[in-house]
Amino acid sequence: MAYLFTSESVSEGHPDKIADQISDALIDNFLAFDTQSKVACETLVTTGQVVLAGEVKSNAYLDVQKIARETINKIGYTKGEYMFDGNSCGVLSAIHEQSDDINRGVDRKSKEEQGAGDQGMMFGYATKETENYMPLALELSHRLLIELGKLRREDDEITYLRPDAKAQVTIEYSDDNVPQRIEAIVVSTQHDDFDEDEAMLGRIRGDIQDILIPRVVGMLPENIAALFNDDIKYHINPTGKFVIGGPHGDTGLTGRKIIVDTYGGKGAHGGGAFSGKDPSKVDRSAAYATRHIAKNLVAAGVADEILVQVSYAIGVVEPMGIFVDTYGSSNVSLSDGEIAQKVTELFDMRPAAIESRLKLRSPIYSETAAYGHMGRTNEVVTKTFESFDGKKKEVEVELFTWEKLDYVEKVKEAFNL
Repeated sequence: MAYLFTSESVSEGHPDKIADQISDALIDNFLAFDTQSKVACETLVTTGQVVLAGEVKSNAYLDVQKIARETINKIGYTKGEYMFDGNSCGVLSAIHEQSDDINRGVDRKSKEEQGAGDQGMMFGYATKETENYMPLALELSHRLLIELGKLRREDDEITYLRPDAKAQVTIEYSDDNVPQRIEAIVVSTQHDDFDEDEAMLGRIRGDIQDILIPRVVGMLPENIAALFNDDIKYHINPTGKFVIGGPHGDTGLTGRKIIVDTYGGKGAHGGGAFSGKDPSKVDRSAAYATRHIAKNLVAAGVADEILVQVSYAIGVVEPMGIFVDTYGSSNVSLSDGEIAQKVTELFDMRPAAIESRLKLRSPIYSETAAYGHMGRTNEVVTKTFESFDGKKKEVEVELFTWEKLDYVEKVKEAFNL
């Protein structure tokens, strides 16, 4: 029997995502000036206020208030009428030094013997249903908000948009897990105040369906674009007026959108957040590593859909174990346990090996903090950072290394594909 599956995304202006972006901006600045920085930084945002808290071990000294304000302004909170803007909000820092009890379990004389920064389990997932091996409902939700953000910045076709927004897409699947059609699309976008509420709502509905949707559809592969039709149920700003938003409408915290960050409810999530954590925290680095494994396995043809789990004990070098679930979609004559054993042989999952393989000690994290950590474009960019004393530093970095298909041939050889 056919079934429905739904995923959501939130914009860069959503309060929780503001918090994630500030936390990751701090990570990037610490790593830019000290690649061995150990950082766990949480952010809270509310009306007119930002609170930074966490633990840091680094040789770098940063103007954390300036970094927070620049991040907020870049997102688009630049007007006093939003009741939260980068130039006037208060920024309180309660960041302190990392606990020696934690540090002694992680650092080793030999970098290769670095222990895991925490216990826990991490998951990676990949599916053939999209070109970037991501679940379709989440991919479409992200794309809707990415384009809505571009329309806001262009300030041309739609001139009333404010930074906060959410999107949600419901897909109908066949019995054999193939997307058949789009059942419903929900978009809620913050906007400027209007004189007439009903006229405002009608205009927003029209602009989303007549401007945003065609713009997104025009960028999609033909097979995905074909899922859009006149029977889709649209819910545009279903509660009506959405002027009060962002941190003034809802307090934001780092790490509260982990399902948006990963696979939209498909696969699994170990529970740990990503943003604000340096790569010694396996909550982050091992989640990237398992995505890298899952994507390369699916791309190589091992299975059409794969979930990979890894688990660690704090301070212990080797993982506790690796688990694989192919959901019955395997294309090889091996059990899921036998596939997991081959994964163990192909991929070194020690924390230091993951950091090295995926180049995670670079300032690459600001780009991950909105619109998902997975399914993004691997590319090399140059970023500029400014030290506390005003000196600028340019760093060339490779973004989203865990999205590379650089192990496909090794996987094919290992599985005789």
